[in-house]
Amino acid sequence: MAQVRYTRLDNRRPSSNYCSTVTVVVFVALCLVGIWMMTSSYVGPAQNVDEVSLDTNDGIKKQMTPPAEEGNVQKSKEVAGETPNEEKKGDGDASFPEGDESSSKQDDQEEKTKEEPTSSGDESSSKQEDQEEKTKEEPTSSGDESSSKQGDQEEKKEEEPTSSGDESASKQGDQEEKKDEKPKEESTSSGDESSTKQEDQEERKEEIASNGETKSETEGGENKNDDSKSENGDGNDLGEKKDLKDHPDEENPESKSENGFDGSDLGEKKDLKDHPDEEDPDSNDNQTKPETEDNEFGENQKKTTADESEKKFSDDDTEAKGDKETKTGNEVAETKTEKESTETIVEQESIPKNETSGDLSPPVAQLELLNETTAQNGSFTTQATESKNEKEAQKGSGDQVDFKWTLCNTTAGPDYIPCLDNVQAIKSLKTTKHYEHRERHCPVTPPTCLVPLPEGYKRPIEWPKSREKIWYTNVPHTKLAEYKGHQNWVKVTGEFLTFPGGGTQFKHGALHYIDFIQESVPDISWGKRSRVVLDVGCGVASFGGFLFDRDVTTMSLAPKDEHEAQVQFALERGIPAISAVMGTTRLPFPGRVFDIVHCARCRVPWHIEGGKLLLELNRVLRPGGFFVWSATPVYQKKTEDVEIWEAMTELTKKMCWELISINKDKINGVGVATYKKPTSNECYKSRSEQQPPICADSDDPNASWKVPLEACMHTAPEDTTQRGSQWPEQWPARLEKPPFWLSSSQTGVYGKAAPDDFSADYEHWKRVVTKSYLNGLGINWAFVRNVMDMKAVYGGFAAALRDLKVWVMNVVPIDSPDTLAIIYERGLFGIYHDWCESFSTYPRSYDLVHADHLLSKIKQRCNLTAVVAEVDRVLRPEGTLIVRDDAKTVQEVEAMVKAMKWEVHMTYSKGKEGLLSVQKSIWRPEDVQTLTYAIAA
Repeated sequence: MAQVRYTRLDNRRPSSNYCSTVTVVVFVALCLVGIWMMTSSYVGPAQNVDEVSLDTNDGIKKQMTPPAEEGNVQKSKEVAGETPNEEKKGDGDASFPEGDESSSKQDDQEEKTKEEPTSSGDESSSKQEDQEEKTKEEPTSSGDESSSKQGDQEEKKEEEPTSSGDESASKQGDQEEKKDEKPKEESTSSGDESSTKQEDQEERKEEIASNGETKSETEGGENKNDDSKSENGDGNDLGEKKDLKDHPDEENPESKSENGFDGSDLGEKKDLKDHPDEEDPDSNDNQTKPETEDNEFGENQKKTTADESEKKFSDDDTEAKGDKETKTGNEVAETKTEKESTETIVEQESIPKNETSGDLSPPVAQLELLNETTAQNGSFTTQATESKNEKEAQKGSGDQVDFKWTLCNTTAGPDYIPCLDNVQAIKSLKTTKHYEHRERHCPVTPPTCLVPLPEGYKRPIEWPKSREKIWYTNVPHTKLAEYKGHQNWVKVTGEFLTFPGGGTQFKHGALHYIDFIQESVPDISWGKRSRVVLDVGCGVASFGGFLFDRDVTTMSLAPKDEHEAQVQFALERGIPAISAVMGTTRLPFPGRVFDIVHCARCRVPWHIEGGKLLLELNRVLRPGGFFVWSATPVYQKKTEDVEIWEAMTELTKKMCWELISINKDKINGVGVATYKKPTSNECYKSRSEQQPPICADSDDPNASWKVPLEACMHTAPEDTTQRGSQWPEQWPARLEKPPFWLSSSQTGVYGKAAPDDFSADYEHWKRVVTKSYLNGLGINWAFVRNVMDMKAVYGGFAAALRDLKVWVMNVVPIDSPDTLAIIYERGLFGIYHDWCESFSTYPRSYDLVHADHLLSKIKQRCNLTAVVAEVDRVLRPEGTLIVRDDAKTVQEVEAMVKAMKWEVHMTYSKGKEGLLSVQKSIWRPEDVQTLTYAIAA
């Protein structure tokens, strides 16, 4: 027995010299060895241990104890017997360095291979014979895919044994052992792959039932880390890195932090198109995806991913394993179904994905979402509370799964504005003398259909060229050109509509007119003291369009009247404008926010009915601000003009407005009168007649959503800590500095002290825009000019875009904290709006629409489908929508826009937060929905 023990330790066969002297002893020893091998090959628990760690060398090493000492010899024998055919290579001729564990195992296997046939009942011998028969039979199956795979494995088997300690060699041996365990009938299959898989599944069921443990999911020994822990049921690292020689397509797991995402740069996204094998969770690298996301998702997300993967594995255990044992790296056809299943799992696990390129890479800025979903109003009331005119809540329909869009059939056609083209409501008006027919009359049920495109629509011309010309097919209206062509408003020039830069009051150019105003009143100081302007009766908005050259932003407004599409012309040119009229209700702006109000021959009857309309301008004009009026009553001597001038002179004196300047521009032949609003209440108190009256103390000048006009004046703030008591910082300092009237005792929207909240919001959006929006969402900013922020808060998003050639319409929803005055204070502009209704603008107005934590709140009282349809209406084809909201709402919106054939650039979620970036298509539905209330008789 000592001689046998020596033989097992050094892995050498007995010398022939011994046969001549100790033949009997050797014969007895060989018999004992055969009996021992036959007995040990049936040890049940050993099979279980081998099953668990079959795919990795680490697992084998942990189960085997090297026979380094004499006392461990018997233990070594037992372990060796528990792992039959563990390193079998087929020829047994490879030589390994003495003392190498893998060499020892190989020699043991060689001896075992020779000794096993002597035992008639030896299972290992039976398996060896099966394997030899399989090797002979498989080449004859010409159409059998598994035969070709077996041939590849046999070829590798002959090439690799010469590599000492090669991990891939041991892995190949593992695969050979698995083949040995399959039924003999499997090798005789005539090419039916599905039959082969079924047999594999049946045998795997039997093995799992007998072993009571789950086999490791992978064949290639990839690095699993935490995922392998949850799936194999122990805390040991059962995986090793995959040999790149066998799998050149696979990426080194250690380099994933470089090629995948690390949370610092969206530009370093991994393209799954270049690495198709990595996308399949059932392939040899199926566990590496969640690992690359550890830095972004944290331990909780990693645990969730592992749990969901384990659940899927347990539900379809046999099928999945059968597939894995028959697949190779080139089985693309077999893995297609599994890849589709994987994509579903990825969406459920909220893993970021790029719909167009397969990239998995959330930018770091998208992780800095603040606590916007838990934001309170702070010290700010809502516009709805101030106005007390909120509409009755409508229940949302965001639970829809399938969306079938229709095309709106209306009289307005491609120019349909739901709240301004409600023909039925307009016909039912009792009077129109106060321009009631030009005001908003929204349908009770917002439309959920899509507005058609004008025939021949093209992508708008880029700014600043668009200021000079636009495509005629985009706004195919000629009436204004015919009516105002001689005044240089707009002209038809071939396939373009051109704008000479003039208007009724500045035929020879807007810039000259703008400079003339400042020469008349130097205190205006365009772009420094005067930054935010309201242009009433703007026409085609050339005045506001050229004020951009003076670093001034202008809110232009005009009614949708006989001057056809003038606001639409302005927006197509890339100039801010809204469709609005000064009728019976207040303008949708806070009080005391505009630095200048301008009216160039706007034909507004300012003086009638106690000066109600001029008093509305007084409400929105900042104390110390200017009213610039260049109309015919200023410089013409016609009877009507003289009467208007006298009435205006009397009214402005009662309002305590000071006439600063009245000059005539010789080049344009027009006169300009400039008035200044008082900064104190001294004049108001010293008036002999209190007309117009001072508004009641209870009258909030900021309340403007559907609030009726009143012929009264709001006094100037006397407290030096109140807004309006001081002029804002000069531009651009006012953009970044918190307004002086924001007090630390006020609680901001996000819960901090108001000044700190303001600064934190600005820093947040600078990071988001710089690190994410500018280069991470697939947006071509060269085509972005008109931007809408549907929920602006402090205007931080608009402020972060300051260096781009864009302008932003900052919308403050009526049920959100009323922060619009802060936006104006920092030199930006915006508007109040209720997103349960249509916005007062033409279709195809904006290049980019931004919705930050808005839609989840809207759908609680509005029809979310109608809101998405409204976004489609105001967004230009090929324009971008960015949605930041809770993950569920993001998924709902994504489903809706996909039904409109929009292209998804980015969809990403982390925990309960989500982000979506999509590009609108030119697709329009074929089914038509007729809106009877919008059809003219």
